[in-house]
Amino acid sequence: MIAKLRGTVDSVGEDWLILDVGGVGYLLFCSVRTIAALSNQNEMATLFVSTHVREDHIHLYGFSEEGEREWFLLLQTVQGVGAKVALGILSALELHELHGAVASGNHSQFRRVSGVGPKVANRLVVELADKVEGQRFSTEALATKSSKSVAEGSMKEAISALVNLGYGRPEAQAAILEASRSEDIADDLSSLIHAGLRGLAR
Repeated sequence: MIAKLRGTVDSVGEDWLILDVGGVGYLLFCSVRTIAALSNQNEMATLFVSTHVREDHIHLYGFSEEGEREWFLLLQTVQGVGAKVALGILSALELHELHGAVASGNHSQFRRVSGVGPKVANRLVVELADKVEGQRFSTEALATKSSKSVAEGSMKEAISALVNLGYGRPEAQAAILEASRSEDIADDLSSLIHAGLRGLAR
């Protein structure tokens, strides 16, 4: 089982690249995001890898971020979502947009992806809501992708505070994510909570 590869980028296609590792070329299927990040030939790169073994093939999927690989695997736990559709979702949505869509129940975000119909989009939101709760990458996506770069600890505490006030965790997560984007609140916990409450009241 290959979990990570480090080498030089040999060649790049629309949804794949070849990574030269010690003279051996590995073909990896990748999202648009990873392709864009590693498009320079002869550039050293480290890719997190998901290995898919089937009766008729062995496919390697490469990701520039470990969080992207985690989402790739999680997306495929939903009925109707295979590796190709999962890569399509990761190509269409930033990780923080993906988390926000699940947290807020916004299935229309997934309809932007080729191969995702209404039923699959609805299943993605319903089935992933509980699975992403408490996952390490979920908090990372919220904390690191927010335009105001709110501290991870404040994000966690603000979400917990809203949950303690009776709001559902997906609602709380979506409200805090939105608040962190629009409010000049830095890592001030009180301001973050109040901004989240204002968003929930709208």
